[in-house]
Amino acid sequence: MTTFQLSEADRMVQQTAHEFAAREVRPVAMEYDERNEFAWDVASKAAEIGLTGVPLGGHSAEPGITAMITAEELSWGCAGIALGTQVSGLAATAISVIGTPEQNERWIPECTSEDGKLRLGALALTEPDAGSDAGMIKTRAVRDGDEYVLNGTKRFITGGGIADITVVFARESDSEGWRDVSAFVVPKDAEGFSQIKMWDKMGIRASHTADLAFDDVRIPLENRLGDPDPDYRSGGRGALGTLAATRPWIGAFAVGLARASFEYAADYARERKTMSRPLIEHQGVGFMLADMDIAIDAARLLTWRAGEMASSNQPFDLEEASKAKTFASDMAMKVTTDAVQVCGGVGFMRELPLEKWMRDAKIFQIFEGANQIQRMVIARNIQNRYFA
Repeated sequence: MTTFQLSEADRMVQQTAHEFAAREVRPVAMEYDERNEFAWDVASKAAEIGLTGVPLGGHSAEPGITAMITAEELSWGCAGIALGTQVSGLAATAISVIGTPEQNERWIPECTSEDGKLRLGALALTEPDAGSDAGMIKTRAVRDGDEYVLNGTKRFITGGGIADITVVFARESDSEGWRDVSAFVVPKDAEGFSQIKMWDKMGIRASHTADLAFDDVRIPLENRLGDPDPDYRSGGRGALGTLAATRPWIGAFAVGLARASFEYAADYARERKTMSRPLIEHQGVGFMLADMDIAIDAARLLTWRAGEMASSNQPFDLEEASKAKTFASDMAMKVTTDAVQVCGGVGFMRELPLEKWMRDAKIFQIFEGANQIQRMVIARNIQNRYFA
């Protein structure tokens, strides 16, 4: 029976991540947001104490509860910096889901920082004409002797151009859909691989987001993830599996962001007086805070449930991932908006963090599959479950 009681080891991770967020992340969050710049110094410090290695759980390598805890605490400090320090989780999960045991051993250490040295990995799936419908990607991989040659463009890639390795999804034929999609590991220094644009975003501005170009990029055959048989295509199923694995984890970032906003609003409502009473004693405000607290707890439980299912090898599918990601991200957008409302003019000012947290929250409803797509996944599962 699941109790969601944290182990002593997880409690230590939670405390370490929270203290790091309070000490190293929050004091510089506004600065990096203003500069739209990756926080290299913070990421390096996180690597030194083991907060950039992504703990993967279960035989399918989905991020487990430990990963959810780390994401929430770091995002409580700053969602953009948290995503920057944890970005390797996307690449590591893809390698683990798709790659052979030998490839796991070869490549996962190249995008994690378990020895205290900062290493980053990126996942390149989205393209200018293929976002939520990622099965329409056009980047091509053509075999040429003992190499593959990659050509194409990727868009909105977190860590794109600065990561040590990038897992790139490309098509091995001119067909559409997932059938002929494969995944390839491309090192940062590969000839013909370049960053062509860095985006200036509304939120999570300390998380590096860029477009990438592949111009006759040559990589060895062994950099193609999965079964070495050239007729075997594992990338399409692997992409779907990777997204299912990481969506609850993305939800955990949203939980941390929402929690920060709620705590700020609750503190303000206890101290600010109107009509000779603290704001929190007015039912209109008190009920808003109560609803925020309920929603945060519910979202956390959904993300933990998905993580626990994965790390204990229970059956885990797209629906569980979509529920966790959708509820948590919608919750974060509402909670940050309501926190601004509770704080009034104070919440609206850029000198204080609430408006930043509100800007940061929006992306969680969009990336890793827009929430409208997640609802399609959930609705399809409902149909199969009750009307098959």
